[in-house]
Amino acid sequence: MNVKHILVAGILASSSAWAADEAVENPITEDGMVKVEWQDPDSFRDIRSSGDIQSRFEQRTFEQMTKSLNKEASKILKPDQKLEMVVTDLDLAGDVRPTFGATTNDLRVVKDIYPPRITFSYKILQGDQVVMAGDEKLTDMNFMYSINKMNNKPYRYENELLSSWLKKTVKPNL
Repeated sequence: MNVKHILVAGILASSSAWAADEAVENPITEDGMVKVEWQDPDSFRDIRSSGDIQSRFEQRTFEQMTKSLNKEASKILKPDQKLEMVVTDLDLAGDVRPTFGATTNDLRVVKDIYPPRITFSYKILQGDQVVMAGDEKLTDMNFMYSINKMNNKPYRYENELLSSWLKKTVKPNL
């Protein structure tokens, strides 16, 4: 009798945990002058969590990257301009590897053979007018050697990739 109750409780707990991991279809993050739509994150090349609930990991990743992008965009864009992006693919630096029980979480191994990549379309608006627009497919094959080694901020390689794009592509054309 107790075994039945334990099994039922286990089934209910696992189904509620599964329901909590359901992600928003196309999440949108917005911070200051930057708005990002993350289109179909389930199809992204690599946005795997190494130890958190996947939907929470994705939301935290998207929010952090949008916040960092806004910080850089505010240095380049005019106060009345806005950057809108639709990200269609994201590949975080490194690769998630299983630990086969050595730890409770998997590990993200960052090596130069796993560079950060991001594919997106963008437009820069001034009021309702589109000032600049385009499609980008960014990769930094030299990411391990081009960033400050003392920087231990989350998503530093991806944020540097986007910051570099703003400085090299957007700034000269505005």
